[in-house]
Amino acid sequence: MATRAPVASPMAAVPPFPTTVAATSSIANDPSLWDRISAWASENKAVVYTVAGVAVVATGAGAVYYAKTSKAGDASPKLSKKERRKRKEAERKASSEAGKAVESEASSEKKSAASPATVAAEEELPEITETSVQAMSLDERKKMALKLKEAGNKAYGAKDLDRAIDLYSKAILCKQDPVYYSNRAACYSALNDWEKVVEDTTAAINIDADYIKALNRRANAYDRLGKYSESLLDYTASCIIDGFKNEASAQAVERLLKKFAETKAREMMETRPAKLPSPTFVGNYLQSFRAKPRPAGLDDTVDLAEDSGMGQLRLGLQSLDKKTADGYEEACAAFTKAVALGDLGEYEALAYNLVGTFACLLGKHEEALAALTKSIELDPSMTQSYIKRASMNLELGAPATAEKDFTKALEQNSNDPDIYYHRAQLHFIKSEFGDAAKDYQKSIDLDRDFIFSHIQLGVTQYKLGSIASSMATFRRCEKNFSKVPDVYNYHGELLLDQRRYQEAIEKFDKAIEMEKETKPMNMNVLPLINKSLALFQWKQDFSEAEKLCSKALIIDPECDIAVATMAQLLLQQGKVTDALSYFERAADLARTEGELVTALSYAEATRTQIHVQEKYPALAAKLQGMGTVMR
Repeated sequence: MATRAPVASPMAAVPPFPTTVAATSSIANDPSLWDRISAWASENKAVVYTVAGVAVVATGAGAVYYAKTSKAGDASPKLSKKERRKRKEAERKASSEAGKAVESEASSEKKSAASPATVAAEEELPEITETSVQAMSLDERKKMALKLKEAGNKAYGAKDLDRAIDLYSKAILCKQDPVYYSNRAACYSALNDWEKVVEDTTAAINIDADYIKALNRRANAYDRLGKYSESLLDYTASCIIDGFKNEASAQAVERLLKKFAETKAREMMETRPAKLPSPTFVGNYLQSFRAKPRPAGLDDTVDLAEDSGMGQLRLGLQSLDKKTADGYEEACAAFTKAVALGDLGEYEALAYNLVGTFACLLGKHEEALAALTKSIELDPSMTQSYIKRASMNLELGAPATAEKDFTKALEQNSNDPDIYYHRAQLHFIKSEFGDAAKDYQKSIDLDRDFIFSHIQLGVTQYKLGSIASSMATFRRCEKNFSKVPDVYNYHGELLLDQRRYQEAIEKFDKAIEMEKETKPMNMNVLPLINKSLALFQWKQDFSEAEKLCSKALIIDPECDIAVATMAQLLLQQGKVTDALSYFERAADLARTEGELVTALSYAEATRTQIHVQEKYPALAAKLQGMGTVMR
């Protein structure tokens, strides 16, 4: 019987199973490590403003963060036509300041108490110069400024932008009013002179730091100039000033986070060196296939030269058995060398299968697909190569292509339980839970000793709403697979979803103890992380939750889920700078471009909060007050 394997293929970018803290994510854009922490984070907050998957949260500690909240199987929540129209209109308003009307008030936030001046005809306006302004009294300057501003508004309405700019400039000579600068910025915006827009809106903000329209206008200009961090900072400040009530600004924050992260991710993916993910990740994927004995020709007793293709292939298989980071690195190198040396005989297809597996784990998708395709050409009966290629296509967002590979695999061997198990994962990801349950059951019928088919069937029953059936499945699992820690871990996750905290923690403790007993040096850290989340949800016990995450990171420093969870725990406590370091670490650990985009979004959102607090100290105090009031 297999000792351990993940419930869902990590290569398909889904969590070990869609748990309390995580519904199943979409293939490429909603990585599991973020899904696992989003739900609990969003449930423990003071103020939340959620727009299409991005939550801007202010806690009592003044923390702001952005959490993914998309539902199972979707890259973003499904919206009605009315909601889509509303969103598009909000985005249009946020990204196109040029079309906005200029203001006619004396101040953007503080309405003038004086009666509006009669708009003077242009011929009635005197020549305005620095010298003539100096000769006026303060009251005369104020009145003249208002006349010039109103004339400027009229020119702006008539699309005489040069005339409007001249009139606003003269108004500014008479009085340094933020509205006049902002209105002149509107003219420059219509002319696409974004540097001038930044100059004038900055002047307006220097006079009135809470001037939301100027902040939004400058944010739009920064966006047009490609200065996404600066734009994000202004839109975030705008959101905080108006209490997160402006949907257009919030939509702009989401859009900019995505734009910044996608741009940065592309740059990083082009230059970053390929590396294997954590041993937890690698081990889980490798063991998602039923264990098979090593081929007779590669047995340890066979005399093989280490510098031969066969010798390197056997060395790679021996290294896999170590189940450590070093072992996986050795295996990866050995399989590559084996193919290069050649003379593999009947094991050439196996060698290409393993090379493709590790190329995928390294994020080298084209190389992986080529190697797996070569394996299939060499031995069409090797169904595992079809399955792994299908997993690759799932990760690359091509489920239809993945389905074709499953069909081809079944044509080769309709009694291979691995095919049904992994095809069930495809159905699960697509939220086709009825079909998933059928395939998991078929996998069980063909091989009742593979625990993860049973576990995933129980999870699927839970997703179908059959909670009683799901709990009964897990009780049977605990009876029939009492020595497998994963049973208790995933049972605990379902109990946690039901807020049965004490029972969930008991299951996690059981899994932790069993992991320590069986493999103390390379234990699976997921039960530690799940217990951490449970303690936070149940008792807000930050101290113990952090300790558990720290233990997980000592055991597996490369564990992306542990890193992301620690980041959120720190953020919840207002330890923003510390949280940022973990979000940046999560970006370093991201394996695919989709995972990297999400990690960078979190990191940039956190970095923006730090900058907001540094640049606008009053806003940090406002956040603190908002969190306190809402609690």
